Amino acid sequence: MTATTKQRFDVPAGTVTYFDTRTPADNTVVFVHGNPASSAEFMPAIAQLGDSYRCIAIDHIGFGDSDKPTDWDYLPKSHASNLALLLDHLDLDNVTMVVGDWGGPIGMSWALDNPNRIRRLVITNTWLWPVNRSLYYQGFSRAMGGLFGRYMIRNHNLFAERVVKSAWGRATPLSPELHKLFTEVHPVRDQRKGMWVFPAEIVGSTKWLESLWQRRDTLRDLDMSFVWGMRDVAFRPDILKKWSREFPDADVVRLADVGHFVALEATQHLVEAINR
Repeated sequence: MTATTKQRFDVPAGTVTYFDTRTPADNTVVFVHGNPASSAEFMPAIAQLGDSYRCIAIDHIGFGDSDKPTDWDYLPKSHASNLALLLDHLDLDNVTMVVGDWGGPIGMSWALDNPNRIRRLVITNTWLWPVNRSLYYQGFSRAMGGLFGRYMIRNHNLFAERVVKSAWGRATPLSPELHKLFTEVHPVRDQRKGMWVFPAEIVGSTKWLESLWQRRDTLRDLDMSFVWGMRDVAFRPDILKKWSREFPDADVVRLADVGHFVALEATQHLVEAINR
């Protein structure tokens, strides 16, 4: 297994932790996680890729080993600013960016600002456009980001304990060891703010998502692959169809029995997409 070194980088909100193989390679793979995950989601893939690529995986503020301030806003655009500060500090080029869940908008925000530094986008289950008119996403956003959801997430770790299970597919069993990668990210209840802000912002960040989607033409000249879990209850096949209509030249890998967490449920398929 490739050894990763834990690094720390200061941003206005605190200190973020990121993992860096520091492999002497011309190409870099940057992994951007969503909710309620951390960089640990990508370690199985990094174990296979780290000898050939420099691999970097960030823990967003509030997740993993990064700081978990209680007075920060935790907005997705703020996470995107933190990521941009880190990647600009590292002065990366020839980047293959791997994104999923909220890591999609957060990571692709940097790609939109730096298309000349992107070699490839590998996109797992995520989106980049407003969904505020969808009753499905309205309901989820209000339930998980509202008062009840906040209470249950803060006091009972609901998102990690229950939502992860509902979004998991059946290609790879959700073993207790794998489940710990989510449940142990936020062991202290007062440090779980990031987990309920993200679902609230599915609707709350509509203007920011619209600003990203309006710039989608910037991505059309980039090499793009989709590796999609078709059993995901969060980003269902209709989301992939919209991506495919907008980017018809992109490679698409549909995984019938895989759910939301492609990097853990179908590691080999993700590695193959990165290597192609």
